[in-house]
This record gives sequence, C-alpha cells and structure tokens, in this order.
Amino acid sequence: MTGETLDYLIIGAGPAGLQLAALLEQDGRRDYLVLEGADVPGAFFARFPRHRQLISINKPHTGSDDPELNLRLDWNSLLSDDPALRFTRYTDRYFPDADVMLRYLADFAAATGARVRYRSRVVRVSRAAGGGFAVTDQHGTTYRARRLVVATGVSQPYVPAIPGVAHAERYDTMPVDPADFLDQRVLIIGKGNSAFETADNLMETTTLIHLAGPSSIRMAWRTHYVGHLRAVNNNFLDTYQLKSANAILDGTVRGIEPDGDGYRVTFSFFRADEVTKELHYDRVLLCTGFRFDPSIFDESCRPALVIDDRFPAQSAEWESLDVPDLFFAGTLSQERDFKRSTSGFIHGFRYAVRALHRILERRYHDTPWPAEKLDPTGEAMADAVIARLNRTSALWQQFGVLADVLTVAGAGGDGPETAAADARYHEEVPVEYFSQYGLSTPDHSVEHAFVVTLEYGPEHDQVDPFDVSVTRVAQDVVGQAHDAAYLHPVVRYHHQGRVAAVHHLAENLENQWNRPDVHRAPLVAFLGRCLDATGD
Repeated sequence: MTGETLDYLIIGAGPAGLQLAALLEQDGRRDYLVLEGADVPGAFFARFPRHRQLISINKPHTGSDDPELNLRLDWNSLLSDDPALRFTRYTDRYFPDADVMLRYLADFAAATGARVRYRSRVVRVSRAAGGGFAVTDQHGTTYRARRLVVATGVSQPYVPAIPGVAHAERYDTMPVDPADFLDQRVLIIGKGNSAFETADNLMETTTLIHLAGPSSIRMAWRTHYVGHLRAVNNNFLDTYQLKSANAILDGTVRGIEPDGDGYRVTFSFFRADEVTKELHYDRVLLCTGFRFDPSIFDESCRPALVIDDRFPAQSAEWESLDVPDLFFAGTLSQERDFKRSTSGFIHGFRYAVRALHRILERRYHDTPWPAEKLDPTGEAMADAVIARLNRTSALWQQFGVLADVLTVAGAGGDGPETAAADARYHEEVPVEYFSQYGLSTPDHSVEHAFVVTLEYGPEHDQVDPFDVSVTRVAQDVVGQAHDAAYLHPVVRYHHQGRVAAVHHLAENLENQWNRPDVHRAPLVAFLGRCLDATGD
C-alpha cells in the first residue's frame, strides 16, 4: 500500500486522463497520479476502430493562423499552448489512421509531464477508512485518494439481450480480413458507425450482407450528432437502395440458433406489422457499441447506471449521483448530453475536461472561475461576446452544453451601468452547472447574467438540409434569427434565478457574426434593455 493520500487519482491514460493530468500539471497541482493498465497511453486506439480509420476529422489547411479557430476543424488535438502538440502536425489525412493517434498521445504525455503509472490495471475500488478511496491494481498495490476521476471510457462491448447472442462474433474480437468472409452470407446486428464500417469492409467478398436493428438509421448530416451514421461509412446504403444484394432490416432480432454450418435468425419486422421471419446466415456479427465497465467498484462505492446500464449517472459537475467525490471524464461524460452534443468524442470532451478541472478548483481549492473584467456597458459587453463568438472552438464543438457567461454585480446607483458596477466574462461554463451553482464570489455578487451559447434550432433534425424545396431562414436577417435551424448564437438573460429574456443572433454562412447592423446593433440594444431593467 502506498503511504500517501493523493488529492486526485485518475484511472485511465487515454485522451481524457491525459488532458486532466496536463491541466493539473499546468496549474501546479502535482498531488495526483494517473493509473493505466497498458504500457502506453491511449491503448484503446491500438484496437479500435477495428478497421483503423478514425471518423474524427483532421484539417491542417484552414486558411487561418488562429489556433483557437483552427480547433473547430481539428477534432483530435488535446488542449495545450504548445503548438507542437497539435494533431494536425502529425498527418494531413482528413480521416487519420488510428496508429497516428497512438503516437500523438504518447508525445502529449511525455511533453506535458503527465504523471502516469503504466502497467497498473485497477481491479478494485472501495471507500477508504476515514474517507476518500482505496484503489488496488493487479499487483496488489493500493493507492489512496481524496477524489477519484474515472476516465476509462466505454471499455466493454454492449451485448443486447438476444436469445442465442453468444453465437454472434463481437466487434472487438471478430476477424477484419475480408478474405475470411469469402462467399458468405453475413448478418451484422447494429446500425451505427461500427456496423457500417464493418459492412463497407466486407462488401467485396461476401455473398450478401444484412444490417439489422430496431432503431431507424439517423444520419449525422441531418441530426448534427457526429455519433450518428457518418457519410464516410455509408457506402452500404447505396448497395441496399440500388438493389445490389445487400439489405437493411428494420426490426428486432428474436433469436439466433445454430443451423447446420450456419445460423437461423428469427426477426420481427417493424414495417410489416411485426411479421416474424427466419433467415439463414453463415456468420452473425455483433456491432452494437460499448458500455461502461463498473466491475472494479465494490458495494461501498458502486455508481448507479443509466441508459440501459451503459453509463454512470452523473450530476452537472460530472460527479456520481450517489458516490460523493467520484467524478467521470472523457467519453463517459456524454451521459449528460447523450446523443445531443459532442461529449462522447475528443473534440467535445477536451473542453468538458477543462471545465471539470475548473469545477474541481472552485469546489475543493476555493479558486474562482477564471474571468476577465469588462466595462459594464452594453457596447463593451457586446463587443466581447462577438469577438469570442467568431473565434471560440469550445462553444462551437460543445453546442448547447458549454456557454460563455457575462455577469454584472454591485450595480448601485440608478442601474448597473454606473461606476460601481462590476462586469466579468467567464468562458466555457457548463450551462447546467451555471444554472445550479451560479458564479458569484465574495467580491462579485451576481445580479445580472448573460449566458451565451451556440445552438442549432429546436427542430433542426426534422428538416432534410439538402431538400431545396424546404424554406430556410434567410441568412443575416435580424427578424428571423429566432427561427434559424443552423448553428447560431443565443444569448439568454438570467435575472433572479430565471431566464427573463432571450436574443438570437442571425445565422451566417461563414459563421462570422460581426455585421454592425445585423449582429452588433441588435445585441447592444438587447443587453442595454436587460441592464436597464429593474427585474421587478
């Protein structure tokens, strides 16, 4: 057993664990340790995706030298002030090979000085006597920590409760050589990217492929959720719609049974009033995603699970709902915005980890959320908002989840726009965290707050974006800004604990919300009206 009790113990040296370690190092808090079961960081990427092509985009050639703006088109870099630690320096491939990610993460860990103990696979987590956690690895070494951050990702395959599912070959262990499936009839259970990635890989050698699942296929270009089916993986759709042997089955797999040299699979079809039919296949492949593995936790601190037991239930601080001081980082944090934003992916959770770090600093070390002071006028605040909106990658990637928050305190006199007023600009605050905890400090008692997000319209996923017959909101039209379906800024005025007013900035083709008449003037007017309001 180690003698020291750490402030923070992080389980997992993947992107999230390394990101948090780098932030702790940068902040001078070195009373932490990262435990990693493998002998390299990011070991997940040594196996996944199975066909080695990442679907996270990488675009070195943006026409801009602004590192913040460029992160909008760089979905693989972790956050660092070191320009050498940009993933875009490692490859020009738009969809990179997973091996490049392994090399990048190793370099990131070394360059940031992340304190990682490799070959230390956690096998047990329990409550420690006197508080905190006791974490034991496979060598029998036990570490003590006041707070625990789990950044292990969704490390176990999600296996649906299908009778006979044990006969299926799982995504994590199935062969990937197309020659291994020569002249075979193949059923792939699943309708996500791993299923379509597998189908694309096997189309040239199989007799036929069927993809099956109870849910409708959702295209990322329509829903704006990058975990839905991506165009880079959807070649299989052509072969189905053009009647080229393959098919998509919309229904429930009721059972899988051995049948001679293959398998008899029973389906219940949604589109045919639950008609049941049996089909024969040589192979059945299971591509149904992954889940969190809670097996390391004993009864003293086992977190509750949600979403078909795939994720730990979490608060607005990414803390377990029933285990105090147990936090989650990385792809596990998507439980808070499941299939709505980007916390399940590096380009989303890198910002969530930074927000988590600030939450931990505020909660345990009395460090206020970082803020810049502003003149408490509508003009100065509008200029600050517009300047950020035209650069920010965090609000762009974590749409509707993270916000910049402008607060005004100490108004005095006839209103907040007086010499006594104190305005501050806080970047990248989780929306729900602000709603619950606010941003007041002993020297800044918030009276007015403006929560700035980038958001799609509420029914953006109901419209085919390629259908030219559908009427769209005209670009840069002030009066129609609130009806915009595309990504655009929204400013919500909070007063006395409630949203008192909302302002939408008109959407813009090039995402530049800086036109004096269309964007700035209406925003200045909105901020001025809110600041002048009494709130009575």
